[in-house]
Amino acid sequence: MQLTNVHKAVIEVLKNEHLTSFEILNKINSISVTLEVYRIIDELNKLGILKSYIKQDLKYHYVA
Repeated sequence: MQLTNVHKAVIEVLKNEHLTSFEILNKINSISVTLEVYRIIDELNKLGILKSYIKQDLKYHYVA
């Protein structure tokens, strides 16, 4: 699978800190990708690029 610019943007914002999906959306600042971000997070998790965990009832994502 080839990574799109949105995939790369999600990876880039997660390189330095663990973020929730909402925080990722705020960092990317693009309304056009709002719905797409959730799908991309799932795809990147399946590829083993991202990992996720739950802390205080919030799901965080990070680059593996």
